[in-house]
Parts: sequence; structure tokens; C-alpha cells
Amino acid sequence: MIETILIAMIVAKIKGYKLKPLFKYWGIYPVLVFISLYLFLNIEAFFGNYYLIKYTGILESAYICSFFIVIIKYKQYLSAIIGSTAIIFGTLLNMIAISANNGKMPVFPTLSYLTGYLKPDTFTKINDIHILGSGATKLKFLTDIIDIGYSILSVGDVFIRIFTFVIIFNTIKSINKIKG
Repeated sequence: MIETILIAMIVAKIKGYKLKPLFKYWGIYPVLVFISLYLFLNIEAFFGNYYLIKYTGILESAYICSFFIVIIKYKQYLSAIIGSTAIIFGTLLNMIAISANNGKMPVFPTLSYLTGYLKPDTFTKINDIHILGSGATKLKFLTDIIDIGYSILSVGDVFIRIFTFVIIFNTIKSINKIKG
């Protein structure tokens, strides 16, 4: 998730927008708190502590809800609709992959093995919907195949992250127009 915010900020900077005004409004800080919690969860996974993984669903929901403050303050209603559509589409793609694979989401780690984020026995320690992908995986292109070293994303996950990008980028754009 942090990479999505960083990408939005980089694109905004490339487009000539100032980033500093974003941090002058308290409403961005709940978003940053949830990202920090998510980072903590990822760091714990790096050290082999998978106990907190079961809370990712709640954390992700709270993270998305934390954007409401920013959406309302900067009237990002169209951005919220576009982002929400991306979330729905991404979730649908994930549900299709999970349904095709008997209620499990196959994961194809590559870089995560090298970084130490995952170890060969990780999937036996984490008892959730994720399983190690294999040749028997159906609809592999919809499963978790995009390995960024500390997380493995599906195409659906990428669509879900579009919400964050759209809200952050358009908020920066909006703030810059206001500050003019």
C-alpha cells in the first residue's frame, strides 16, 4: 500500500504539484497511521511472526475507510466513485480466482523468497486462504503472481490499489488548485 501512495506522490510531483500542503491537513494522518500498521504487519512477517496476518482484512477495511475524511474535506466524490469501482472490479477478479481454485488463492512467490519475506514453510504456518501455487492452479493470471518482494499481488489487488492512487493524486491536485 505504501508504494501506491509513493507512486501517486511521484506522479503528482512530476506533474508539478507541491506535496507539502497534503501534510498540513490532519485528515491525511489516519491514512498514514493505517499504512504504518500495515508496514508493521509486513515487518513482522519478515521476522517469521505470522500471528498478526489474520488481522489484514480488518486493517485493509479500516485503511480504506480512513480515506473518507480526505474525500469529504477535498470533495473527491468522483475520485471516490472511480476508486470504488476499481475496488469492486478488483475484488470480483480475486473472487473469481479463489472460486476457480476451491476457495483458495494460489500464490507464486519469486522475489519474496530472495528478500526473506516468505520461506518455503510459510504456507503451512499461515492458515488462511493463501496456498502455494502449482501446475494445477486454474486462472493463474488472476492469482497472486506479482511479487514485489514484501507482498505478492494479484491483478485484482492492483485494481484495488487504484483507489488509493486516485484519491491521493487527486487530493494533491485539488489542494494545489486551492492554494493556487
